[in-house]
Amino acid sequence: MKKFISVLAVSSGLVLFSACTPNSTNQAAVTYKGGTISEQELVDQLKKINGAETAVQNLIIFQIFEENYGDKVSAEDVEKEYNDSKEALGDSFDSQLKLAGYTTETYKEEIKKGLAYKAGLRANVDLTDEDLKTAWESFHPEVEAQLIKVTSEDDAKEIKKSLDDGGDFAKIAKEKSTDEATKENGGTITFDSQSTSVPTEVKQAAFKLKNEEVSDVITAVNSSTNATEYYLVKMIKQQEKGNDMSKYKEELEKIATETKIADPTFVQEVVRNELKKANVKIKDEDFKNVLSGLMTEPSTSGNSTDASTDSSTETSN
Repeated sequence: MKKFISVLAVSSGLVLFSACTPNSTNQAAVTYKGGTISEQELVDQLKKINGAETAVQNLIIFQIFEENYGDKVSAEDVEKEYNDSKEALGDSFDSQLKLAGYTTETYKEEIKKGLAYKAGLRANVDLTDEDLKTAWESFHPEVEAQLIKVTSEDDAKEIKKSLDDGGDFAKIAKEKSTDEATKENGGTITFDSQSTSVPTEVKQAAFKLKNEEVSDVITAVNSSTNATEYYLVKMIKQQEKGNDMSKYKEELEKIATETKIADPTFVQEVVRNELKKANVKIKDEDFKNVLSGLMTEPSTSGNSTDASTDSSTETSN
């Protein structure tokens, strides 16, 4: 749901200025009894809205990334992202889409822009041995376990006592667990250090268990609802990672890449380079400095080099 909302937030900013072309005229955009509002007046008013500069930045950046990296995004990628959003919001999906001013087609277009942006970031990642070593430190290979989730600490403690007295984990999971994804299968689940289906606190506790060992009660906060939840985990098949990084090269490269594209410094560097390669220039006087912060080189000697003077006139391809 958070992903869906964030996509709409960015997309809404893009739509806001999609009609703000450099050739806006005094042609009537709105008419009413006794007067009109021209296209230019409408554009001038939109420019005053809080967040207008961010919307313009996004419009420029996303368009450039789509042109340069859109071919790396397949129709299947877009469809999956769309379906994930639809599933996350359930029955409210259509109303949320309509509220944001989108049709299915236009929302998929914005999804493609977002995916092209991510593809552009990944295309600029150049991993080092140090990056892989850092990923290795937090990496744990996939394990098979069983879990029980409940909303009450007292219930969790009672279940823990039953398990300590020889209770059947799978049976109790089917009867007591509130985790709809696993309860019918006796709580069985597989996950590794990068899985998002299991809270970090649960993963960390589980990785310390030996086969057939049951954890103490684990407290975790649901990131979507902010509700406190309580878990019990039984390790079925533990897997030690050992000392050979090469066995997990693909997983480590993925972890290191995701870490890199989540780094604001890296992201700004990539965006700055893409804007420079595109020779972006701002023609609109009101937005002439909209990219200046993004175009500033990081300081290496106490002085920074500001390239914003190159962002003063038109946008060219």
